[in-house]
Amino acid sequence: METKKMCLVLVTGSLDKLTAAGVILSGAIADDYQVDVYALIHGARAFLKDIADHPEKLRVAENVDLRDELEASLKRLNVKPWIEFFREAKQIGDVKIHVCGLAGKIWRGEKLEDFDPIVDDIVGINECITKLQEADIPVIL
Repeated sequence: METKKMCLVLVTGSLDKLTAAGVILSGAIADDYQVDVYALIHGARAFLKDIADHPEKLRVAENVDLRDELEASLKRLNVKPWIEFFREAKQIGDVKIHVCGLAGKIWRGEKLEDFDPIVDDIVGINECITKLQEADIPVIL
């Protein structure tokens, strides 16, 4: 059987979309997809060591007035933090997390050690484009 592939590109770094990406990632892993995640611009910022475990440092959503409501709902529903979706997916499935080199530099993340340990590498945008072309399911958030 041929491996199913998903390419998940994170342009955003907002709590709502990172959480949605985590849910999508979990579903893809449950369905045995090989997933490449590319963190661009604000997505790269979210994976920085001093940001990943601190949702208060992220923009919450397109509408900042909904921050309290979103956070209260996530808590009430016992939804795990976005980064935990990514960590768990890497433990159980074939997931690679890549940070765009330019995006990393924008946020002063120039070395792999600047990012959460789940980040696999820092790459150029051409790799992301190639993976999008090869993916059975390309997702851009």
